[in-house]
Amino acid sequence: MSKIGKKPIAIPAGVEVTISGQTVTVKGPKATLTREVHSKIAVAKQDNDIVITKNDDSRQAQQLWGLTRTLISNMVEGVSKGFEKTLEIQGVGYRANLDGVKLNLSMGYSHPVLIDPPAGIVFAVEGTTKVIVRGSDKQAVGDISSNIRAVRPPEPYKGKGIRYAGEKVRRKAGKSGKK
Repeated sequence: MSKIGKKPIAIPAGVEVTISGQTVTVKGPKATLTREVHSKIAVAKQDNDIVITKNDDSRQAQQLWGLTRTLISNMVEGVSKGFEKTLEIQGVGYRANLDGVKLNLSMGYSHPVLIDPPAGIVFAVEGTTKVIVRGSDKQAVGDISSNIRAVRPPEPYKGKGIRYAGEKVRRKAGKSGKK
C-alpha cells in the first residue's frame, strides 16, 4: 500500500478542481493547471478533498498511485501559493540582471547569456548575484532553474559559478607545491 497515495488532498479556499474523465484541471488565483491521469488511476472529488485510487492491483498502478497524488497535490499548491527557487551567483565579474522579462547573465563568456522565461515563469533579481525563479508549475520552475545553473555550474576549486541557495559545493585542494 502506498502511504502517500492513501492521503486525500485538501482543497484550499479559492481553488477550484474540475475532474472530467482522466483530465484534472485545477484553477486558482495564480494560474490554471491541467494534467492527464493514467487510465490505471481514478481521481474523485469527495466533499472538499481529492481522493486518488488505483483501478487494479498491478505493479504499474501501485507505482503511479503515489506519483499521481503528489503531482495533483503540487498542482493545488502551485495555483494557490506558487513555487520559488533561488540561485546564487559567485565569482568576480559574474552578475545577472533583467532585460525586460529576459534574464541577462554575464558569466565570463565573450557574450551575455539571455534566457527567455517559459509561460507562467517570472524571474526576479536581487542585487546582481541572486536570481529568483517563480511560477505555479513546480516542474517548470525546477527545469528552468537547472537550465540557468547549467550556464556556469559551480567549479570545485574556487566555487565560482551559479548554485542553488543553500547548496554545498564540495571543494578540492589545488595543486600541491614541490617539497
